[in-house]
Amino acid sequence: MPILGAVVALAAGMLVALTPAPAHAAAGATLPFTSVEAEAATTTGSTVGPDHTQGTLASEASGRRAVRLNSGQRVEFTVPRAADAVNVAYNVPDGQSGSLDVYVNGAKLAKTLPVTSQYSYVDTGWIAGSRTHHFFANSRLLLDRNVQAGDKVAFQATGVQVTVDVADFEQAAAPATRPAGSVSVTDRGADPSGRGDSTQAFREAVSAARGGVVWIPPGEYRLTSALSGVQNVTLQGAGHWHSVVRSSRFIDQSSSAGSVHIKDFAVIGEVTERVDSQPDNFVNGSLGPNSSVSGMWLQHLKVGLWLTGNNDNLVVENNRILDTTADGLNLNGTAKGVRVRNNFLRNQGDDSLAMWSLNAPNTQSSFENNTISQPNLANGIAIYGGTDITVKDNLIADTNALGSGIAISNQKFLDPFHPLAGTITVSGNTLVRTGAMNPNWNHPMGALRVDSYDSAIEAQVRITDTTITDSPYSAFEFVSGSGRGYAARNITVDGATVTRTGTVVVQAETQGAATFRGVTATGVGSAGVYNCPYPSGSGPFTVTDGGGNSGWNSTWSDCSTWPEPGQGNPDPDPDRNLARGRPATATGSQDVYTPGRAVDGDANSYWESANHAFPQDLTVDLGSSRAVRRLVLKLPPQAVWQARTQTLSVQGSTDGSAYTTVLAARDYRFDPATGNTVTVNLPSGPGLRHLRLHVTGNTGWPAAQFSEVEAYLS
Repeated sequence: MPILGAVVALAAGMLVALTPAPAHAAAGATLPFTSVEAEAATTTGSTVGPDHTQGTLASEASGRRAVRLNSGQRVEFTVPRAADAVNVAYNVPDGQSGSLDVYVNGAKLAKTLPVTSQYSYVDTGWIAGSRTHHFFANSRLLLDRNVQAGDKVAFQATGVQVTVDVADFEQAAAPATRPAGSVSVTDRGADPSGRGDSTQAFREAVSAARGGVVWIPPGEYRLTSALSGVQNVTLQGAGHWHSVVRSSRFIDQSSSAGSVHIKDFAVIGEVTERVDSQPDNFVNGSLGPNSSVSGMWLQHLKVGLWLTGNNDNLVVENNRILDTTADGLNLNGTAKGVRVRNNFLRNQGDDSLAMWSLNAPNTQSSFENNTISQPNLANGIAIYGGTDITVKDNLIADTNALGSGIAISNQKFLDPFHPLAGTITVSGNTLVRTGAMNPNWNHPMGALRVDSYDSAIEAQVRITDTTITDSPYSAFEFVSGSGRGYAARNITVDGATVTRTGTVVVQAETQGAATFRGVTATGVGSAGVYNCPYPSGSGPFTVTDGGGNSGWNSTWSDCSTWPEPGQGNPDPDPDRNLARGRPATATGSQDVYTPGRAVDGDANSYWESANHAFPQDLTVDLGSSRAVRRLVLKLPPQAVWQARTQTLSVQGSTDGSAYTTVLAARDYRFDPATGNTVTVNLPSGPGLRHLRLHVTGNTGWPAAQFSEVEAYLS
């Protein structure tokens, strides 16, 4: 059952409440709270940001902006809905703690909102490209009174500088009552004051309630070690505002018979650093088949749920996962039929939601209708391998270093890994201010990334109905992140709306192919397409126009440079070789002498066509239509390459399909005495994108041969 309330959607710079659409579900979770950005409130402090630069406070803020309060300064929110509870995302300087005074309609409350740097400033030096991160944390408060829409709630700094990012206002449900026949942890000796150790009481209650319900009454309970042997039982609280467990490890077990149902309480840990060898997770391992987790508040843990073993048909829904130093949830192989839906995640130190097909593939599992904000060291959603996976109707905002909004990837990390297979469905997702500069690559990651990192993409990747807004860099990226040039193919992109992308709509950096249909773009910062596969000569990335596309038909002109956000497409240097590094294809190749060798900038490597099979063609995609006026054709300069004559014509095309003759066939003499170089001057005429050399003879060898094909505007 969905949680009732407003859908929270992200506009440029602030969160706004929207009414759910009756016909088609909006992207993201249906949430019981409404968020208001601090920079949209009234303040006597100062605004920080916007900034996307890794390591800056603003880069991790929602909307990339926040409000800084020195002692005595305040930020006053206009309450957007009836509420009696608030959660605030904030930052304080490293090593400091304190509180915010709280005012309702000008009256100071007796309660204060605690703030601390204890859970912030995380360092993960073993992760390449990371810097100190995880600057923000969340603090929540029951106001003990009702406020109405239009009322004023203010927070004032007292003695410590506080940067306020966003406030979530909600009407907390009254405490639920004890289910009939349940086993209460207090009946087994649990201490609801939080002072005593309630671990043994919880264990006894779980054992006694097998087949029934463990009841966690309102109160605060301290556990000093994890539960295990949890199966065929329901653990239920009075609501996460009322029943709170203080523990950094709640369940740790490698297997379970299943039918475990955990709901309606909070688990708040004390994890201040990321130690990957420690199971500092709400759930570490297996809940067993046909289990569920719902209505939970999970905070200050390493990972919310790190799931291994049998978790078949698990449902994880209607939860809040905040301030984890690593993933929010990771399906770590073997998951089948898992549904993760309608959850809210904020401030993860790694992927907010991930599927990693280690040891065995995740299959037929999905991430649906989740809202994700501010993952600060990886992706909003990451799919690393797996079979028949669905990522649908999610809302993701404000990714930081090393992260896209969504990553579909064959990055394995460890073996045995199971690459993407079957059909990967990526549908109806909204990405806002996602994509980031990757410090390891020294170039950006797109809002939605398909990454053939450790092996070619063999699955069918179907991307539909995507909305990408205010990406600081590109919208769609196709890359082999290891730099080894594995192909990203079998990809279709249907029905996307791209608005104000910083650089390009399509960032193609590896060989492969994708078909685009109904992709519309406005406010493109540099050019429509960056098409520069790496390594040079590894093969082309073919962008197929399936119709209905608009606003992105230009191509970045210079593969030797990266487009900067908003700079526009520069005029090409007339003395620059337009063919170098561009995708090259041929009618045939002999052994290792592939077409890419003719455009790799090395005159000592060369392309050779199939032997005894004239005519032969070599085609170079220049990326966009160019008024080419001069070709320089080369063979290796060494004397062993004896003089020879090749007979060829020059052809051109604007679409890669229909070719016309630019220069009729004639003989060209290559002689090592003059550098084995030939210059071909082309007549004035319309521009061409696809340059083809049609070779019908070679007196020195029964094949076409070129070590370099260079194209110039003058």
